[in-house]
Amino acid sequence: QVQLVESGGGLVQAGGSLRLSCAASGRTRTTYTMGWFRQAPGKEREFVAAISWSDGRTYYADSVKGRFTISRDNAKNTVYLQMNSLKPEDTANYFCAADLSEYSGPYYMTYGMDYYGKGTLVTVSS
Repeated sequence: QVQLVESGGGLVQAGGSLRLSCAASGRTRTTYTMGWFRQAPGKEREFVAAISWSDGRTYYADSVKGRFTISRDNAKNTVYLQMNSLKPEDTANYFCAADLSEYSGPYYMTYGMDYYGKGTLVTVSS
């Protein structure tokens, strides 16, 4: 089992920035990929970004590419999502995720990951 706890959500104006954090515990030595998903009201959960634990390879959804940056601190078992140039359409509940394998971004876009946190709400006002 892998436990994930997110923090850093909040209310921000359009064009602003937020940084989300996610601390992982449990079977972290076998956690190969971590990422972020989001779910807006009335919509399905969607992939945002992922990072491979072994080589730091990153993957992004087209909708956030160039605005969001995923990074990780292996020593702290923590993954971050720096969100810049936020738009009202970025408003959603953001979930940290972890997977016990190392697949590519398109795989996670389709199939998701093994574990999810409870989420942190990000609200972007216009």
